[in-house]
Parts: sequence; structure tokens; C-alpha cells
Amino acid sequence: MTAERVKTIEEKLTETFSPSMLQVKDQSHLHAGHEGARSGGGHFDVRIVSDAFAGKRPLQRHRMIFDALGAMMDSEIHALRITAKSPEEL
Repeated sequence: MTAERVKTIEEKLTETFSPSMLQVKDQSHLHAGHEGARSGGGHFDVRIVSDAFAGKRPLQRHRMIFDALGAMMDSEIHALRITAKSPEEL
């Protein structure tokens, strides 16, 4: 099930941002027993590089990612660690 979520997250972010680098890791196992884990929401680490983030502040980038993931943020994702950069920042 979590492999499917990782794939869906990757697909949504790729479709929205056409990233030059994207890495999504499921870290739910590190949060076993946590309230979010009990309710079925996963914990994920996203590292993404895209031209879409150029000139954007970190909070704007996070909101863009939340918007791209849409309803997943309400049910399938409990926690999301985000590292979002533009290519110029590498």
C-alpha cells in the first residue's frame, strides 16, 4: 500500500513540476504507534528540484506541493518532510 502511495506522490509531483530530480521516501515505519500511523496516514520525505521553485520562498514551495498532492494531504499523508529547490540552488 505504501509503495502505491509513493508512486502516486511521484506521479503527481512529476506531472505538476517536471522535476530534474525527485526522490520520495516512505518513512512511516519510523513513526509506528504515532497517531497518524494509527489512522492510516503515512509519513514521507520528498526531495525535489524544479524550475517551478525559482524565485519562490520555502513556504510558497511547500504550498505548491500541498496543492499538487491535493486530497492525499487530507487522508493518505499524515506528515511530509519537504526539501524543494530550484536548479540554481544546487
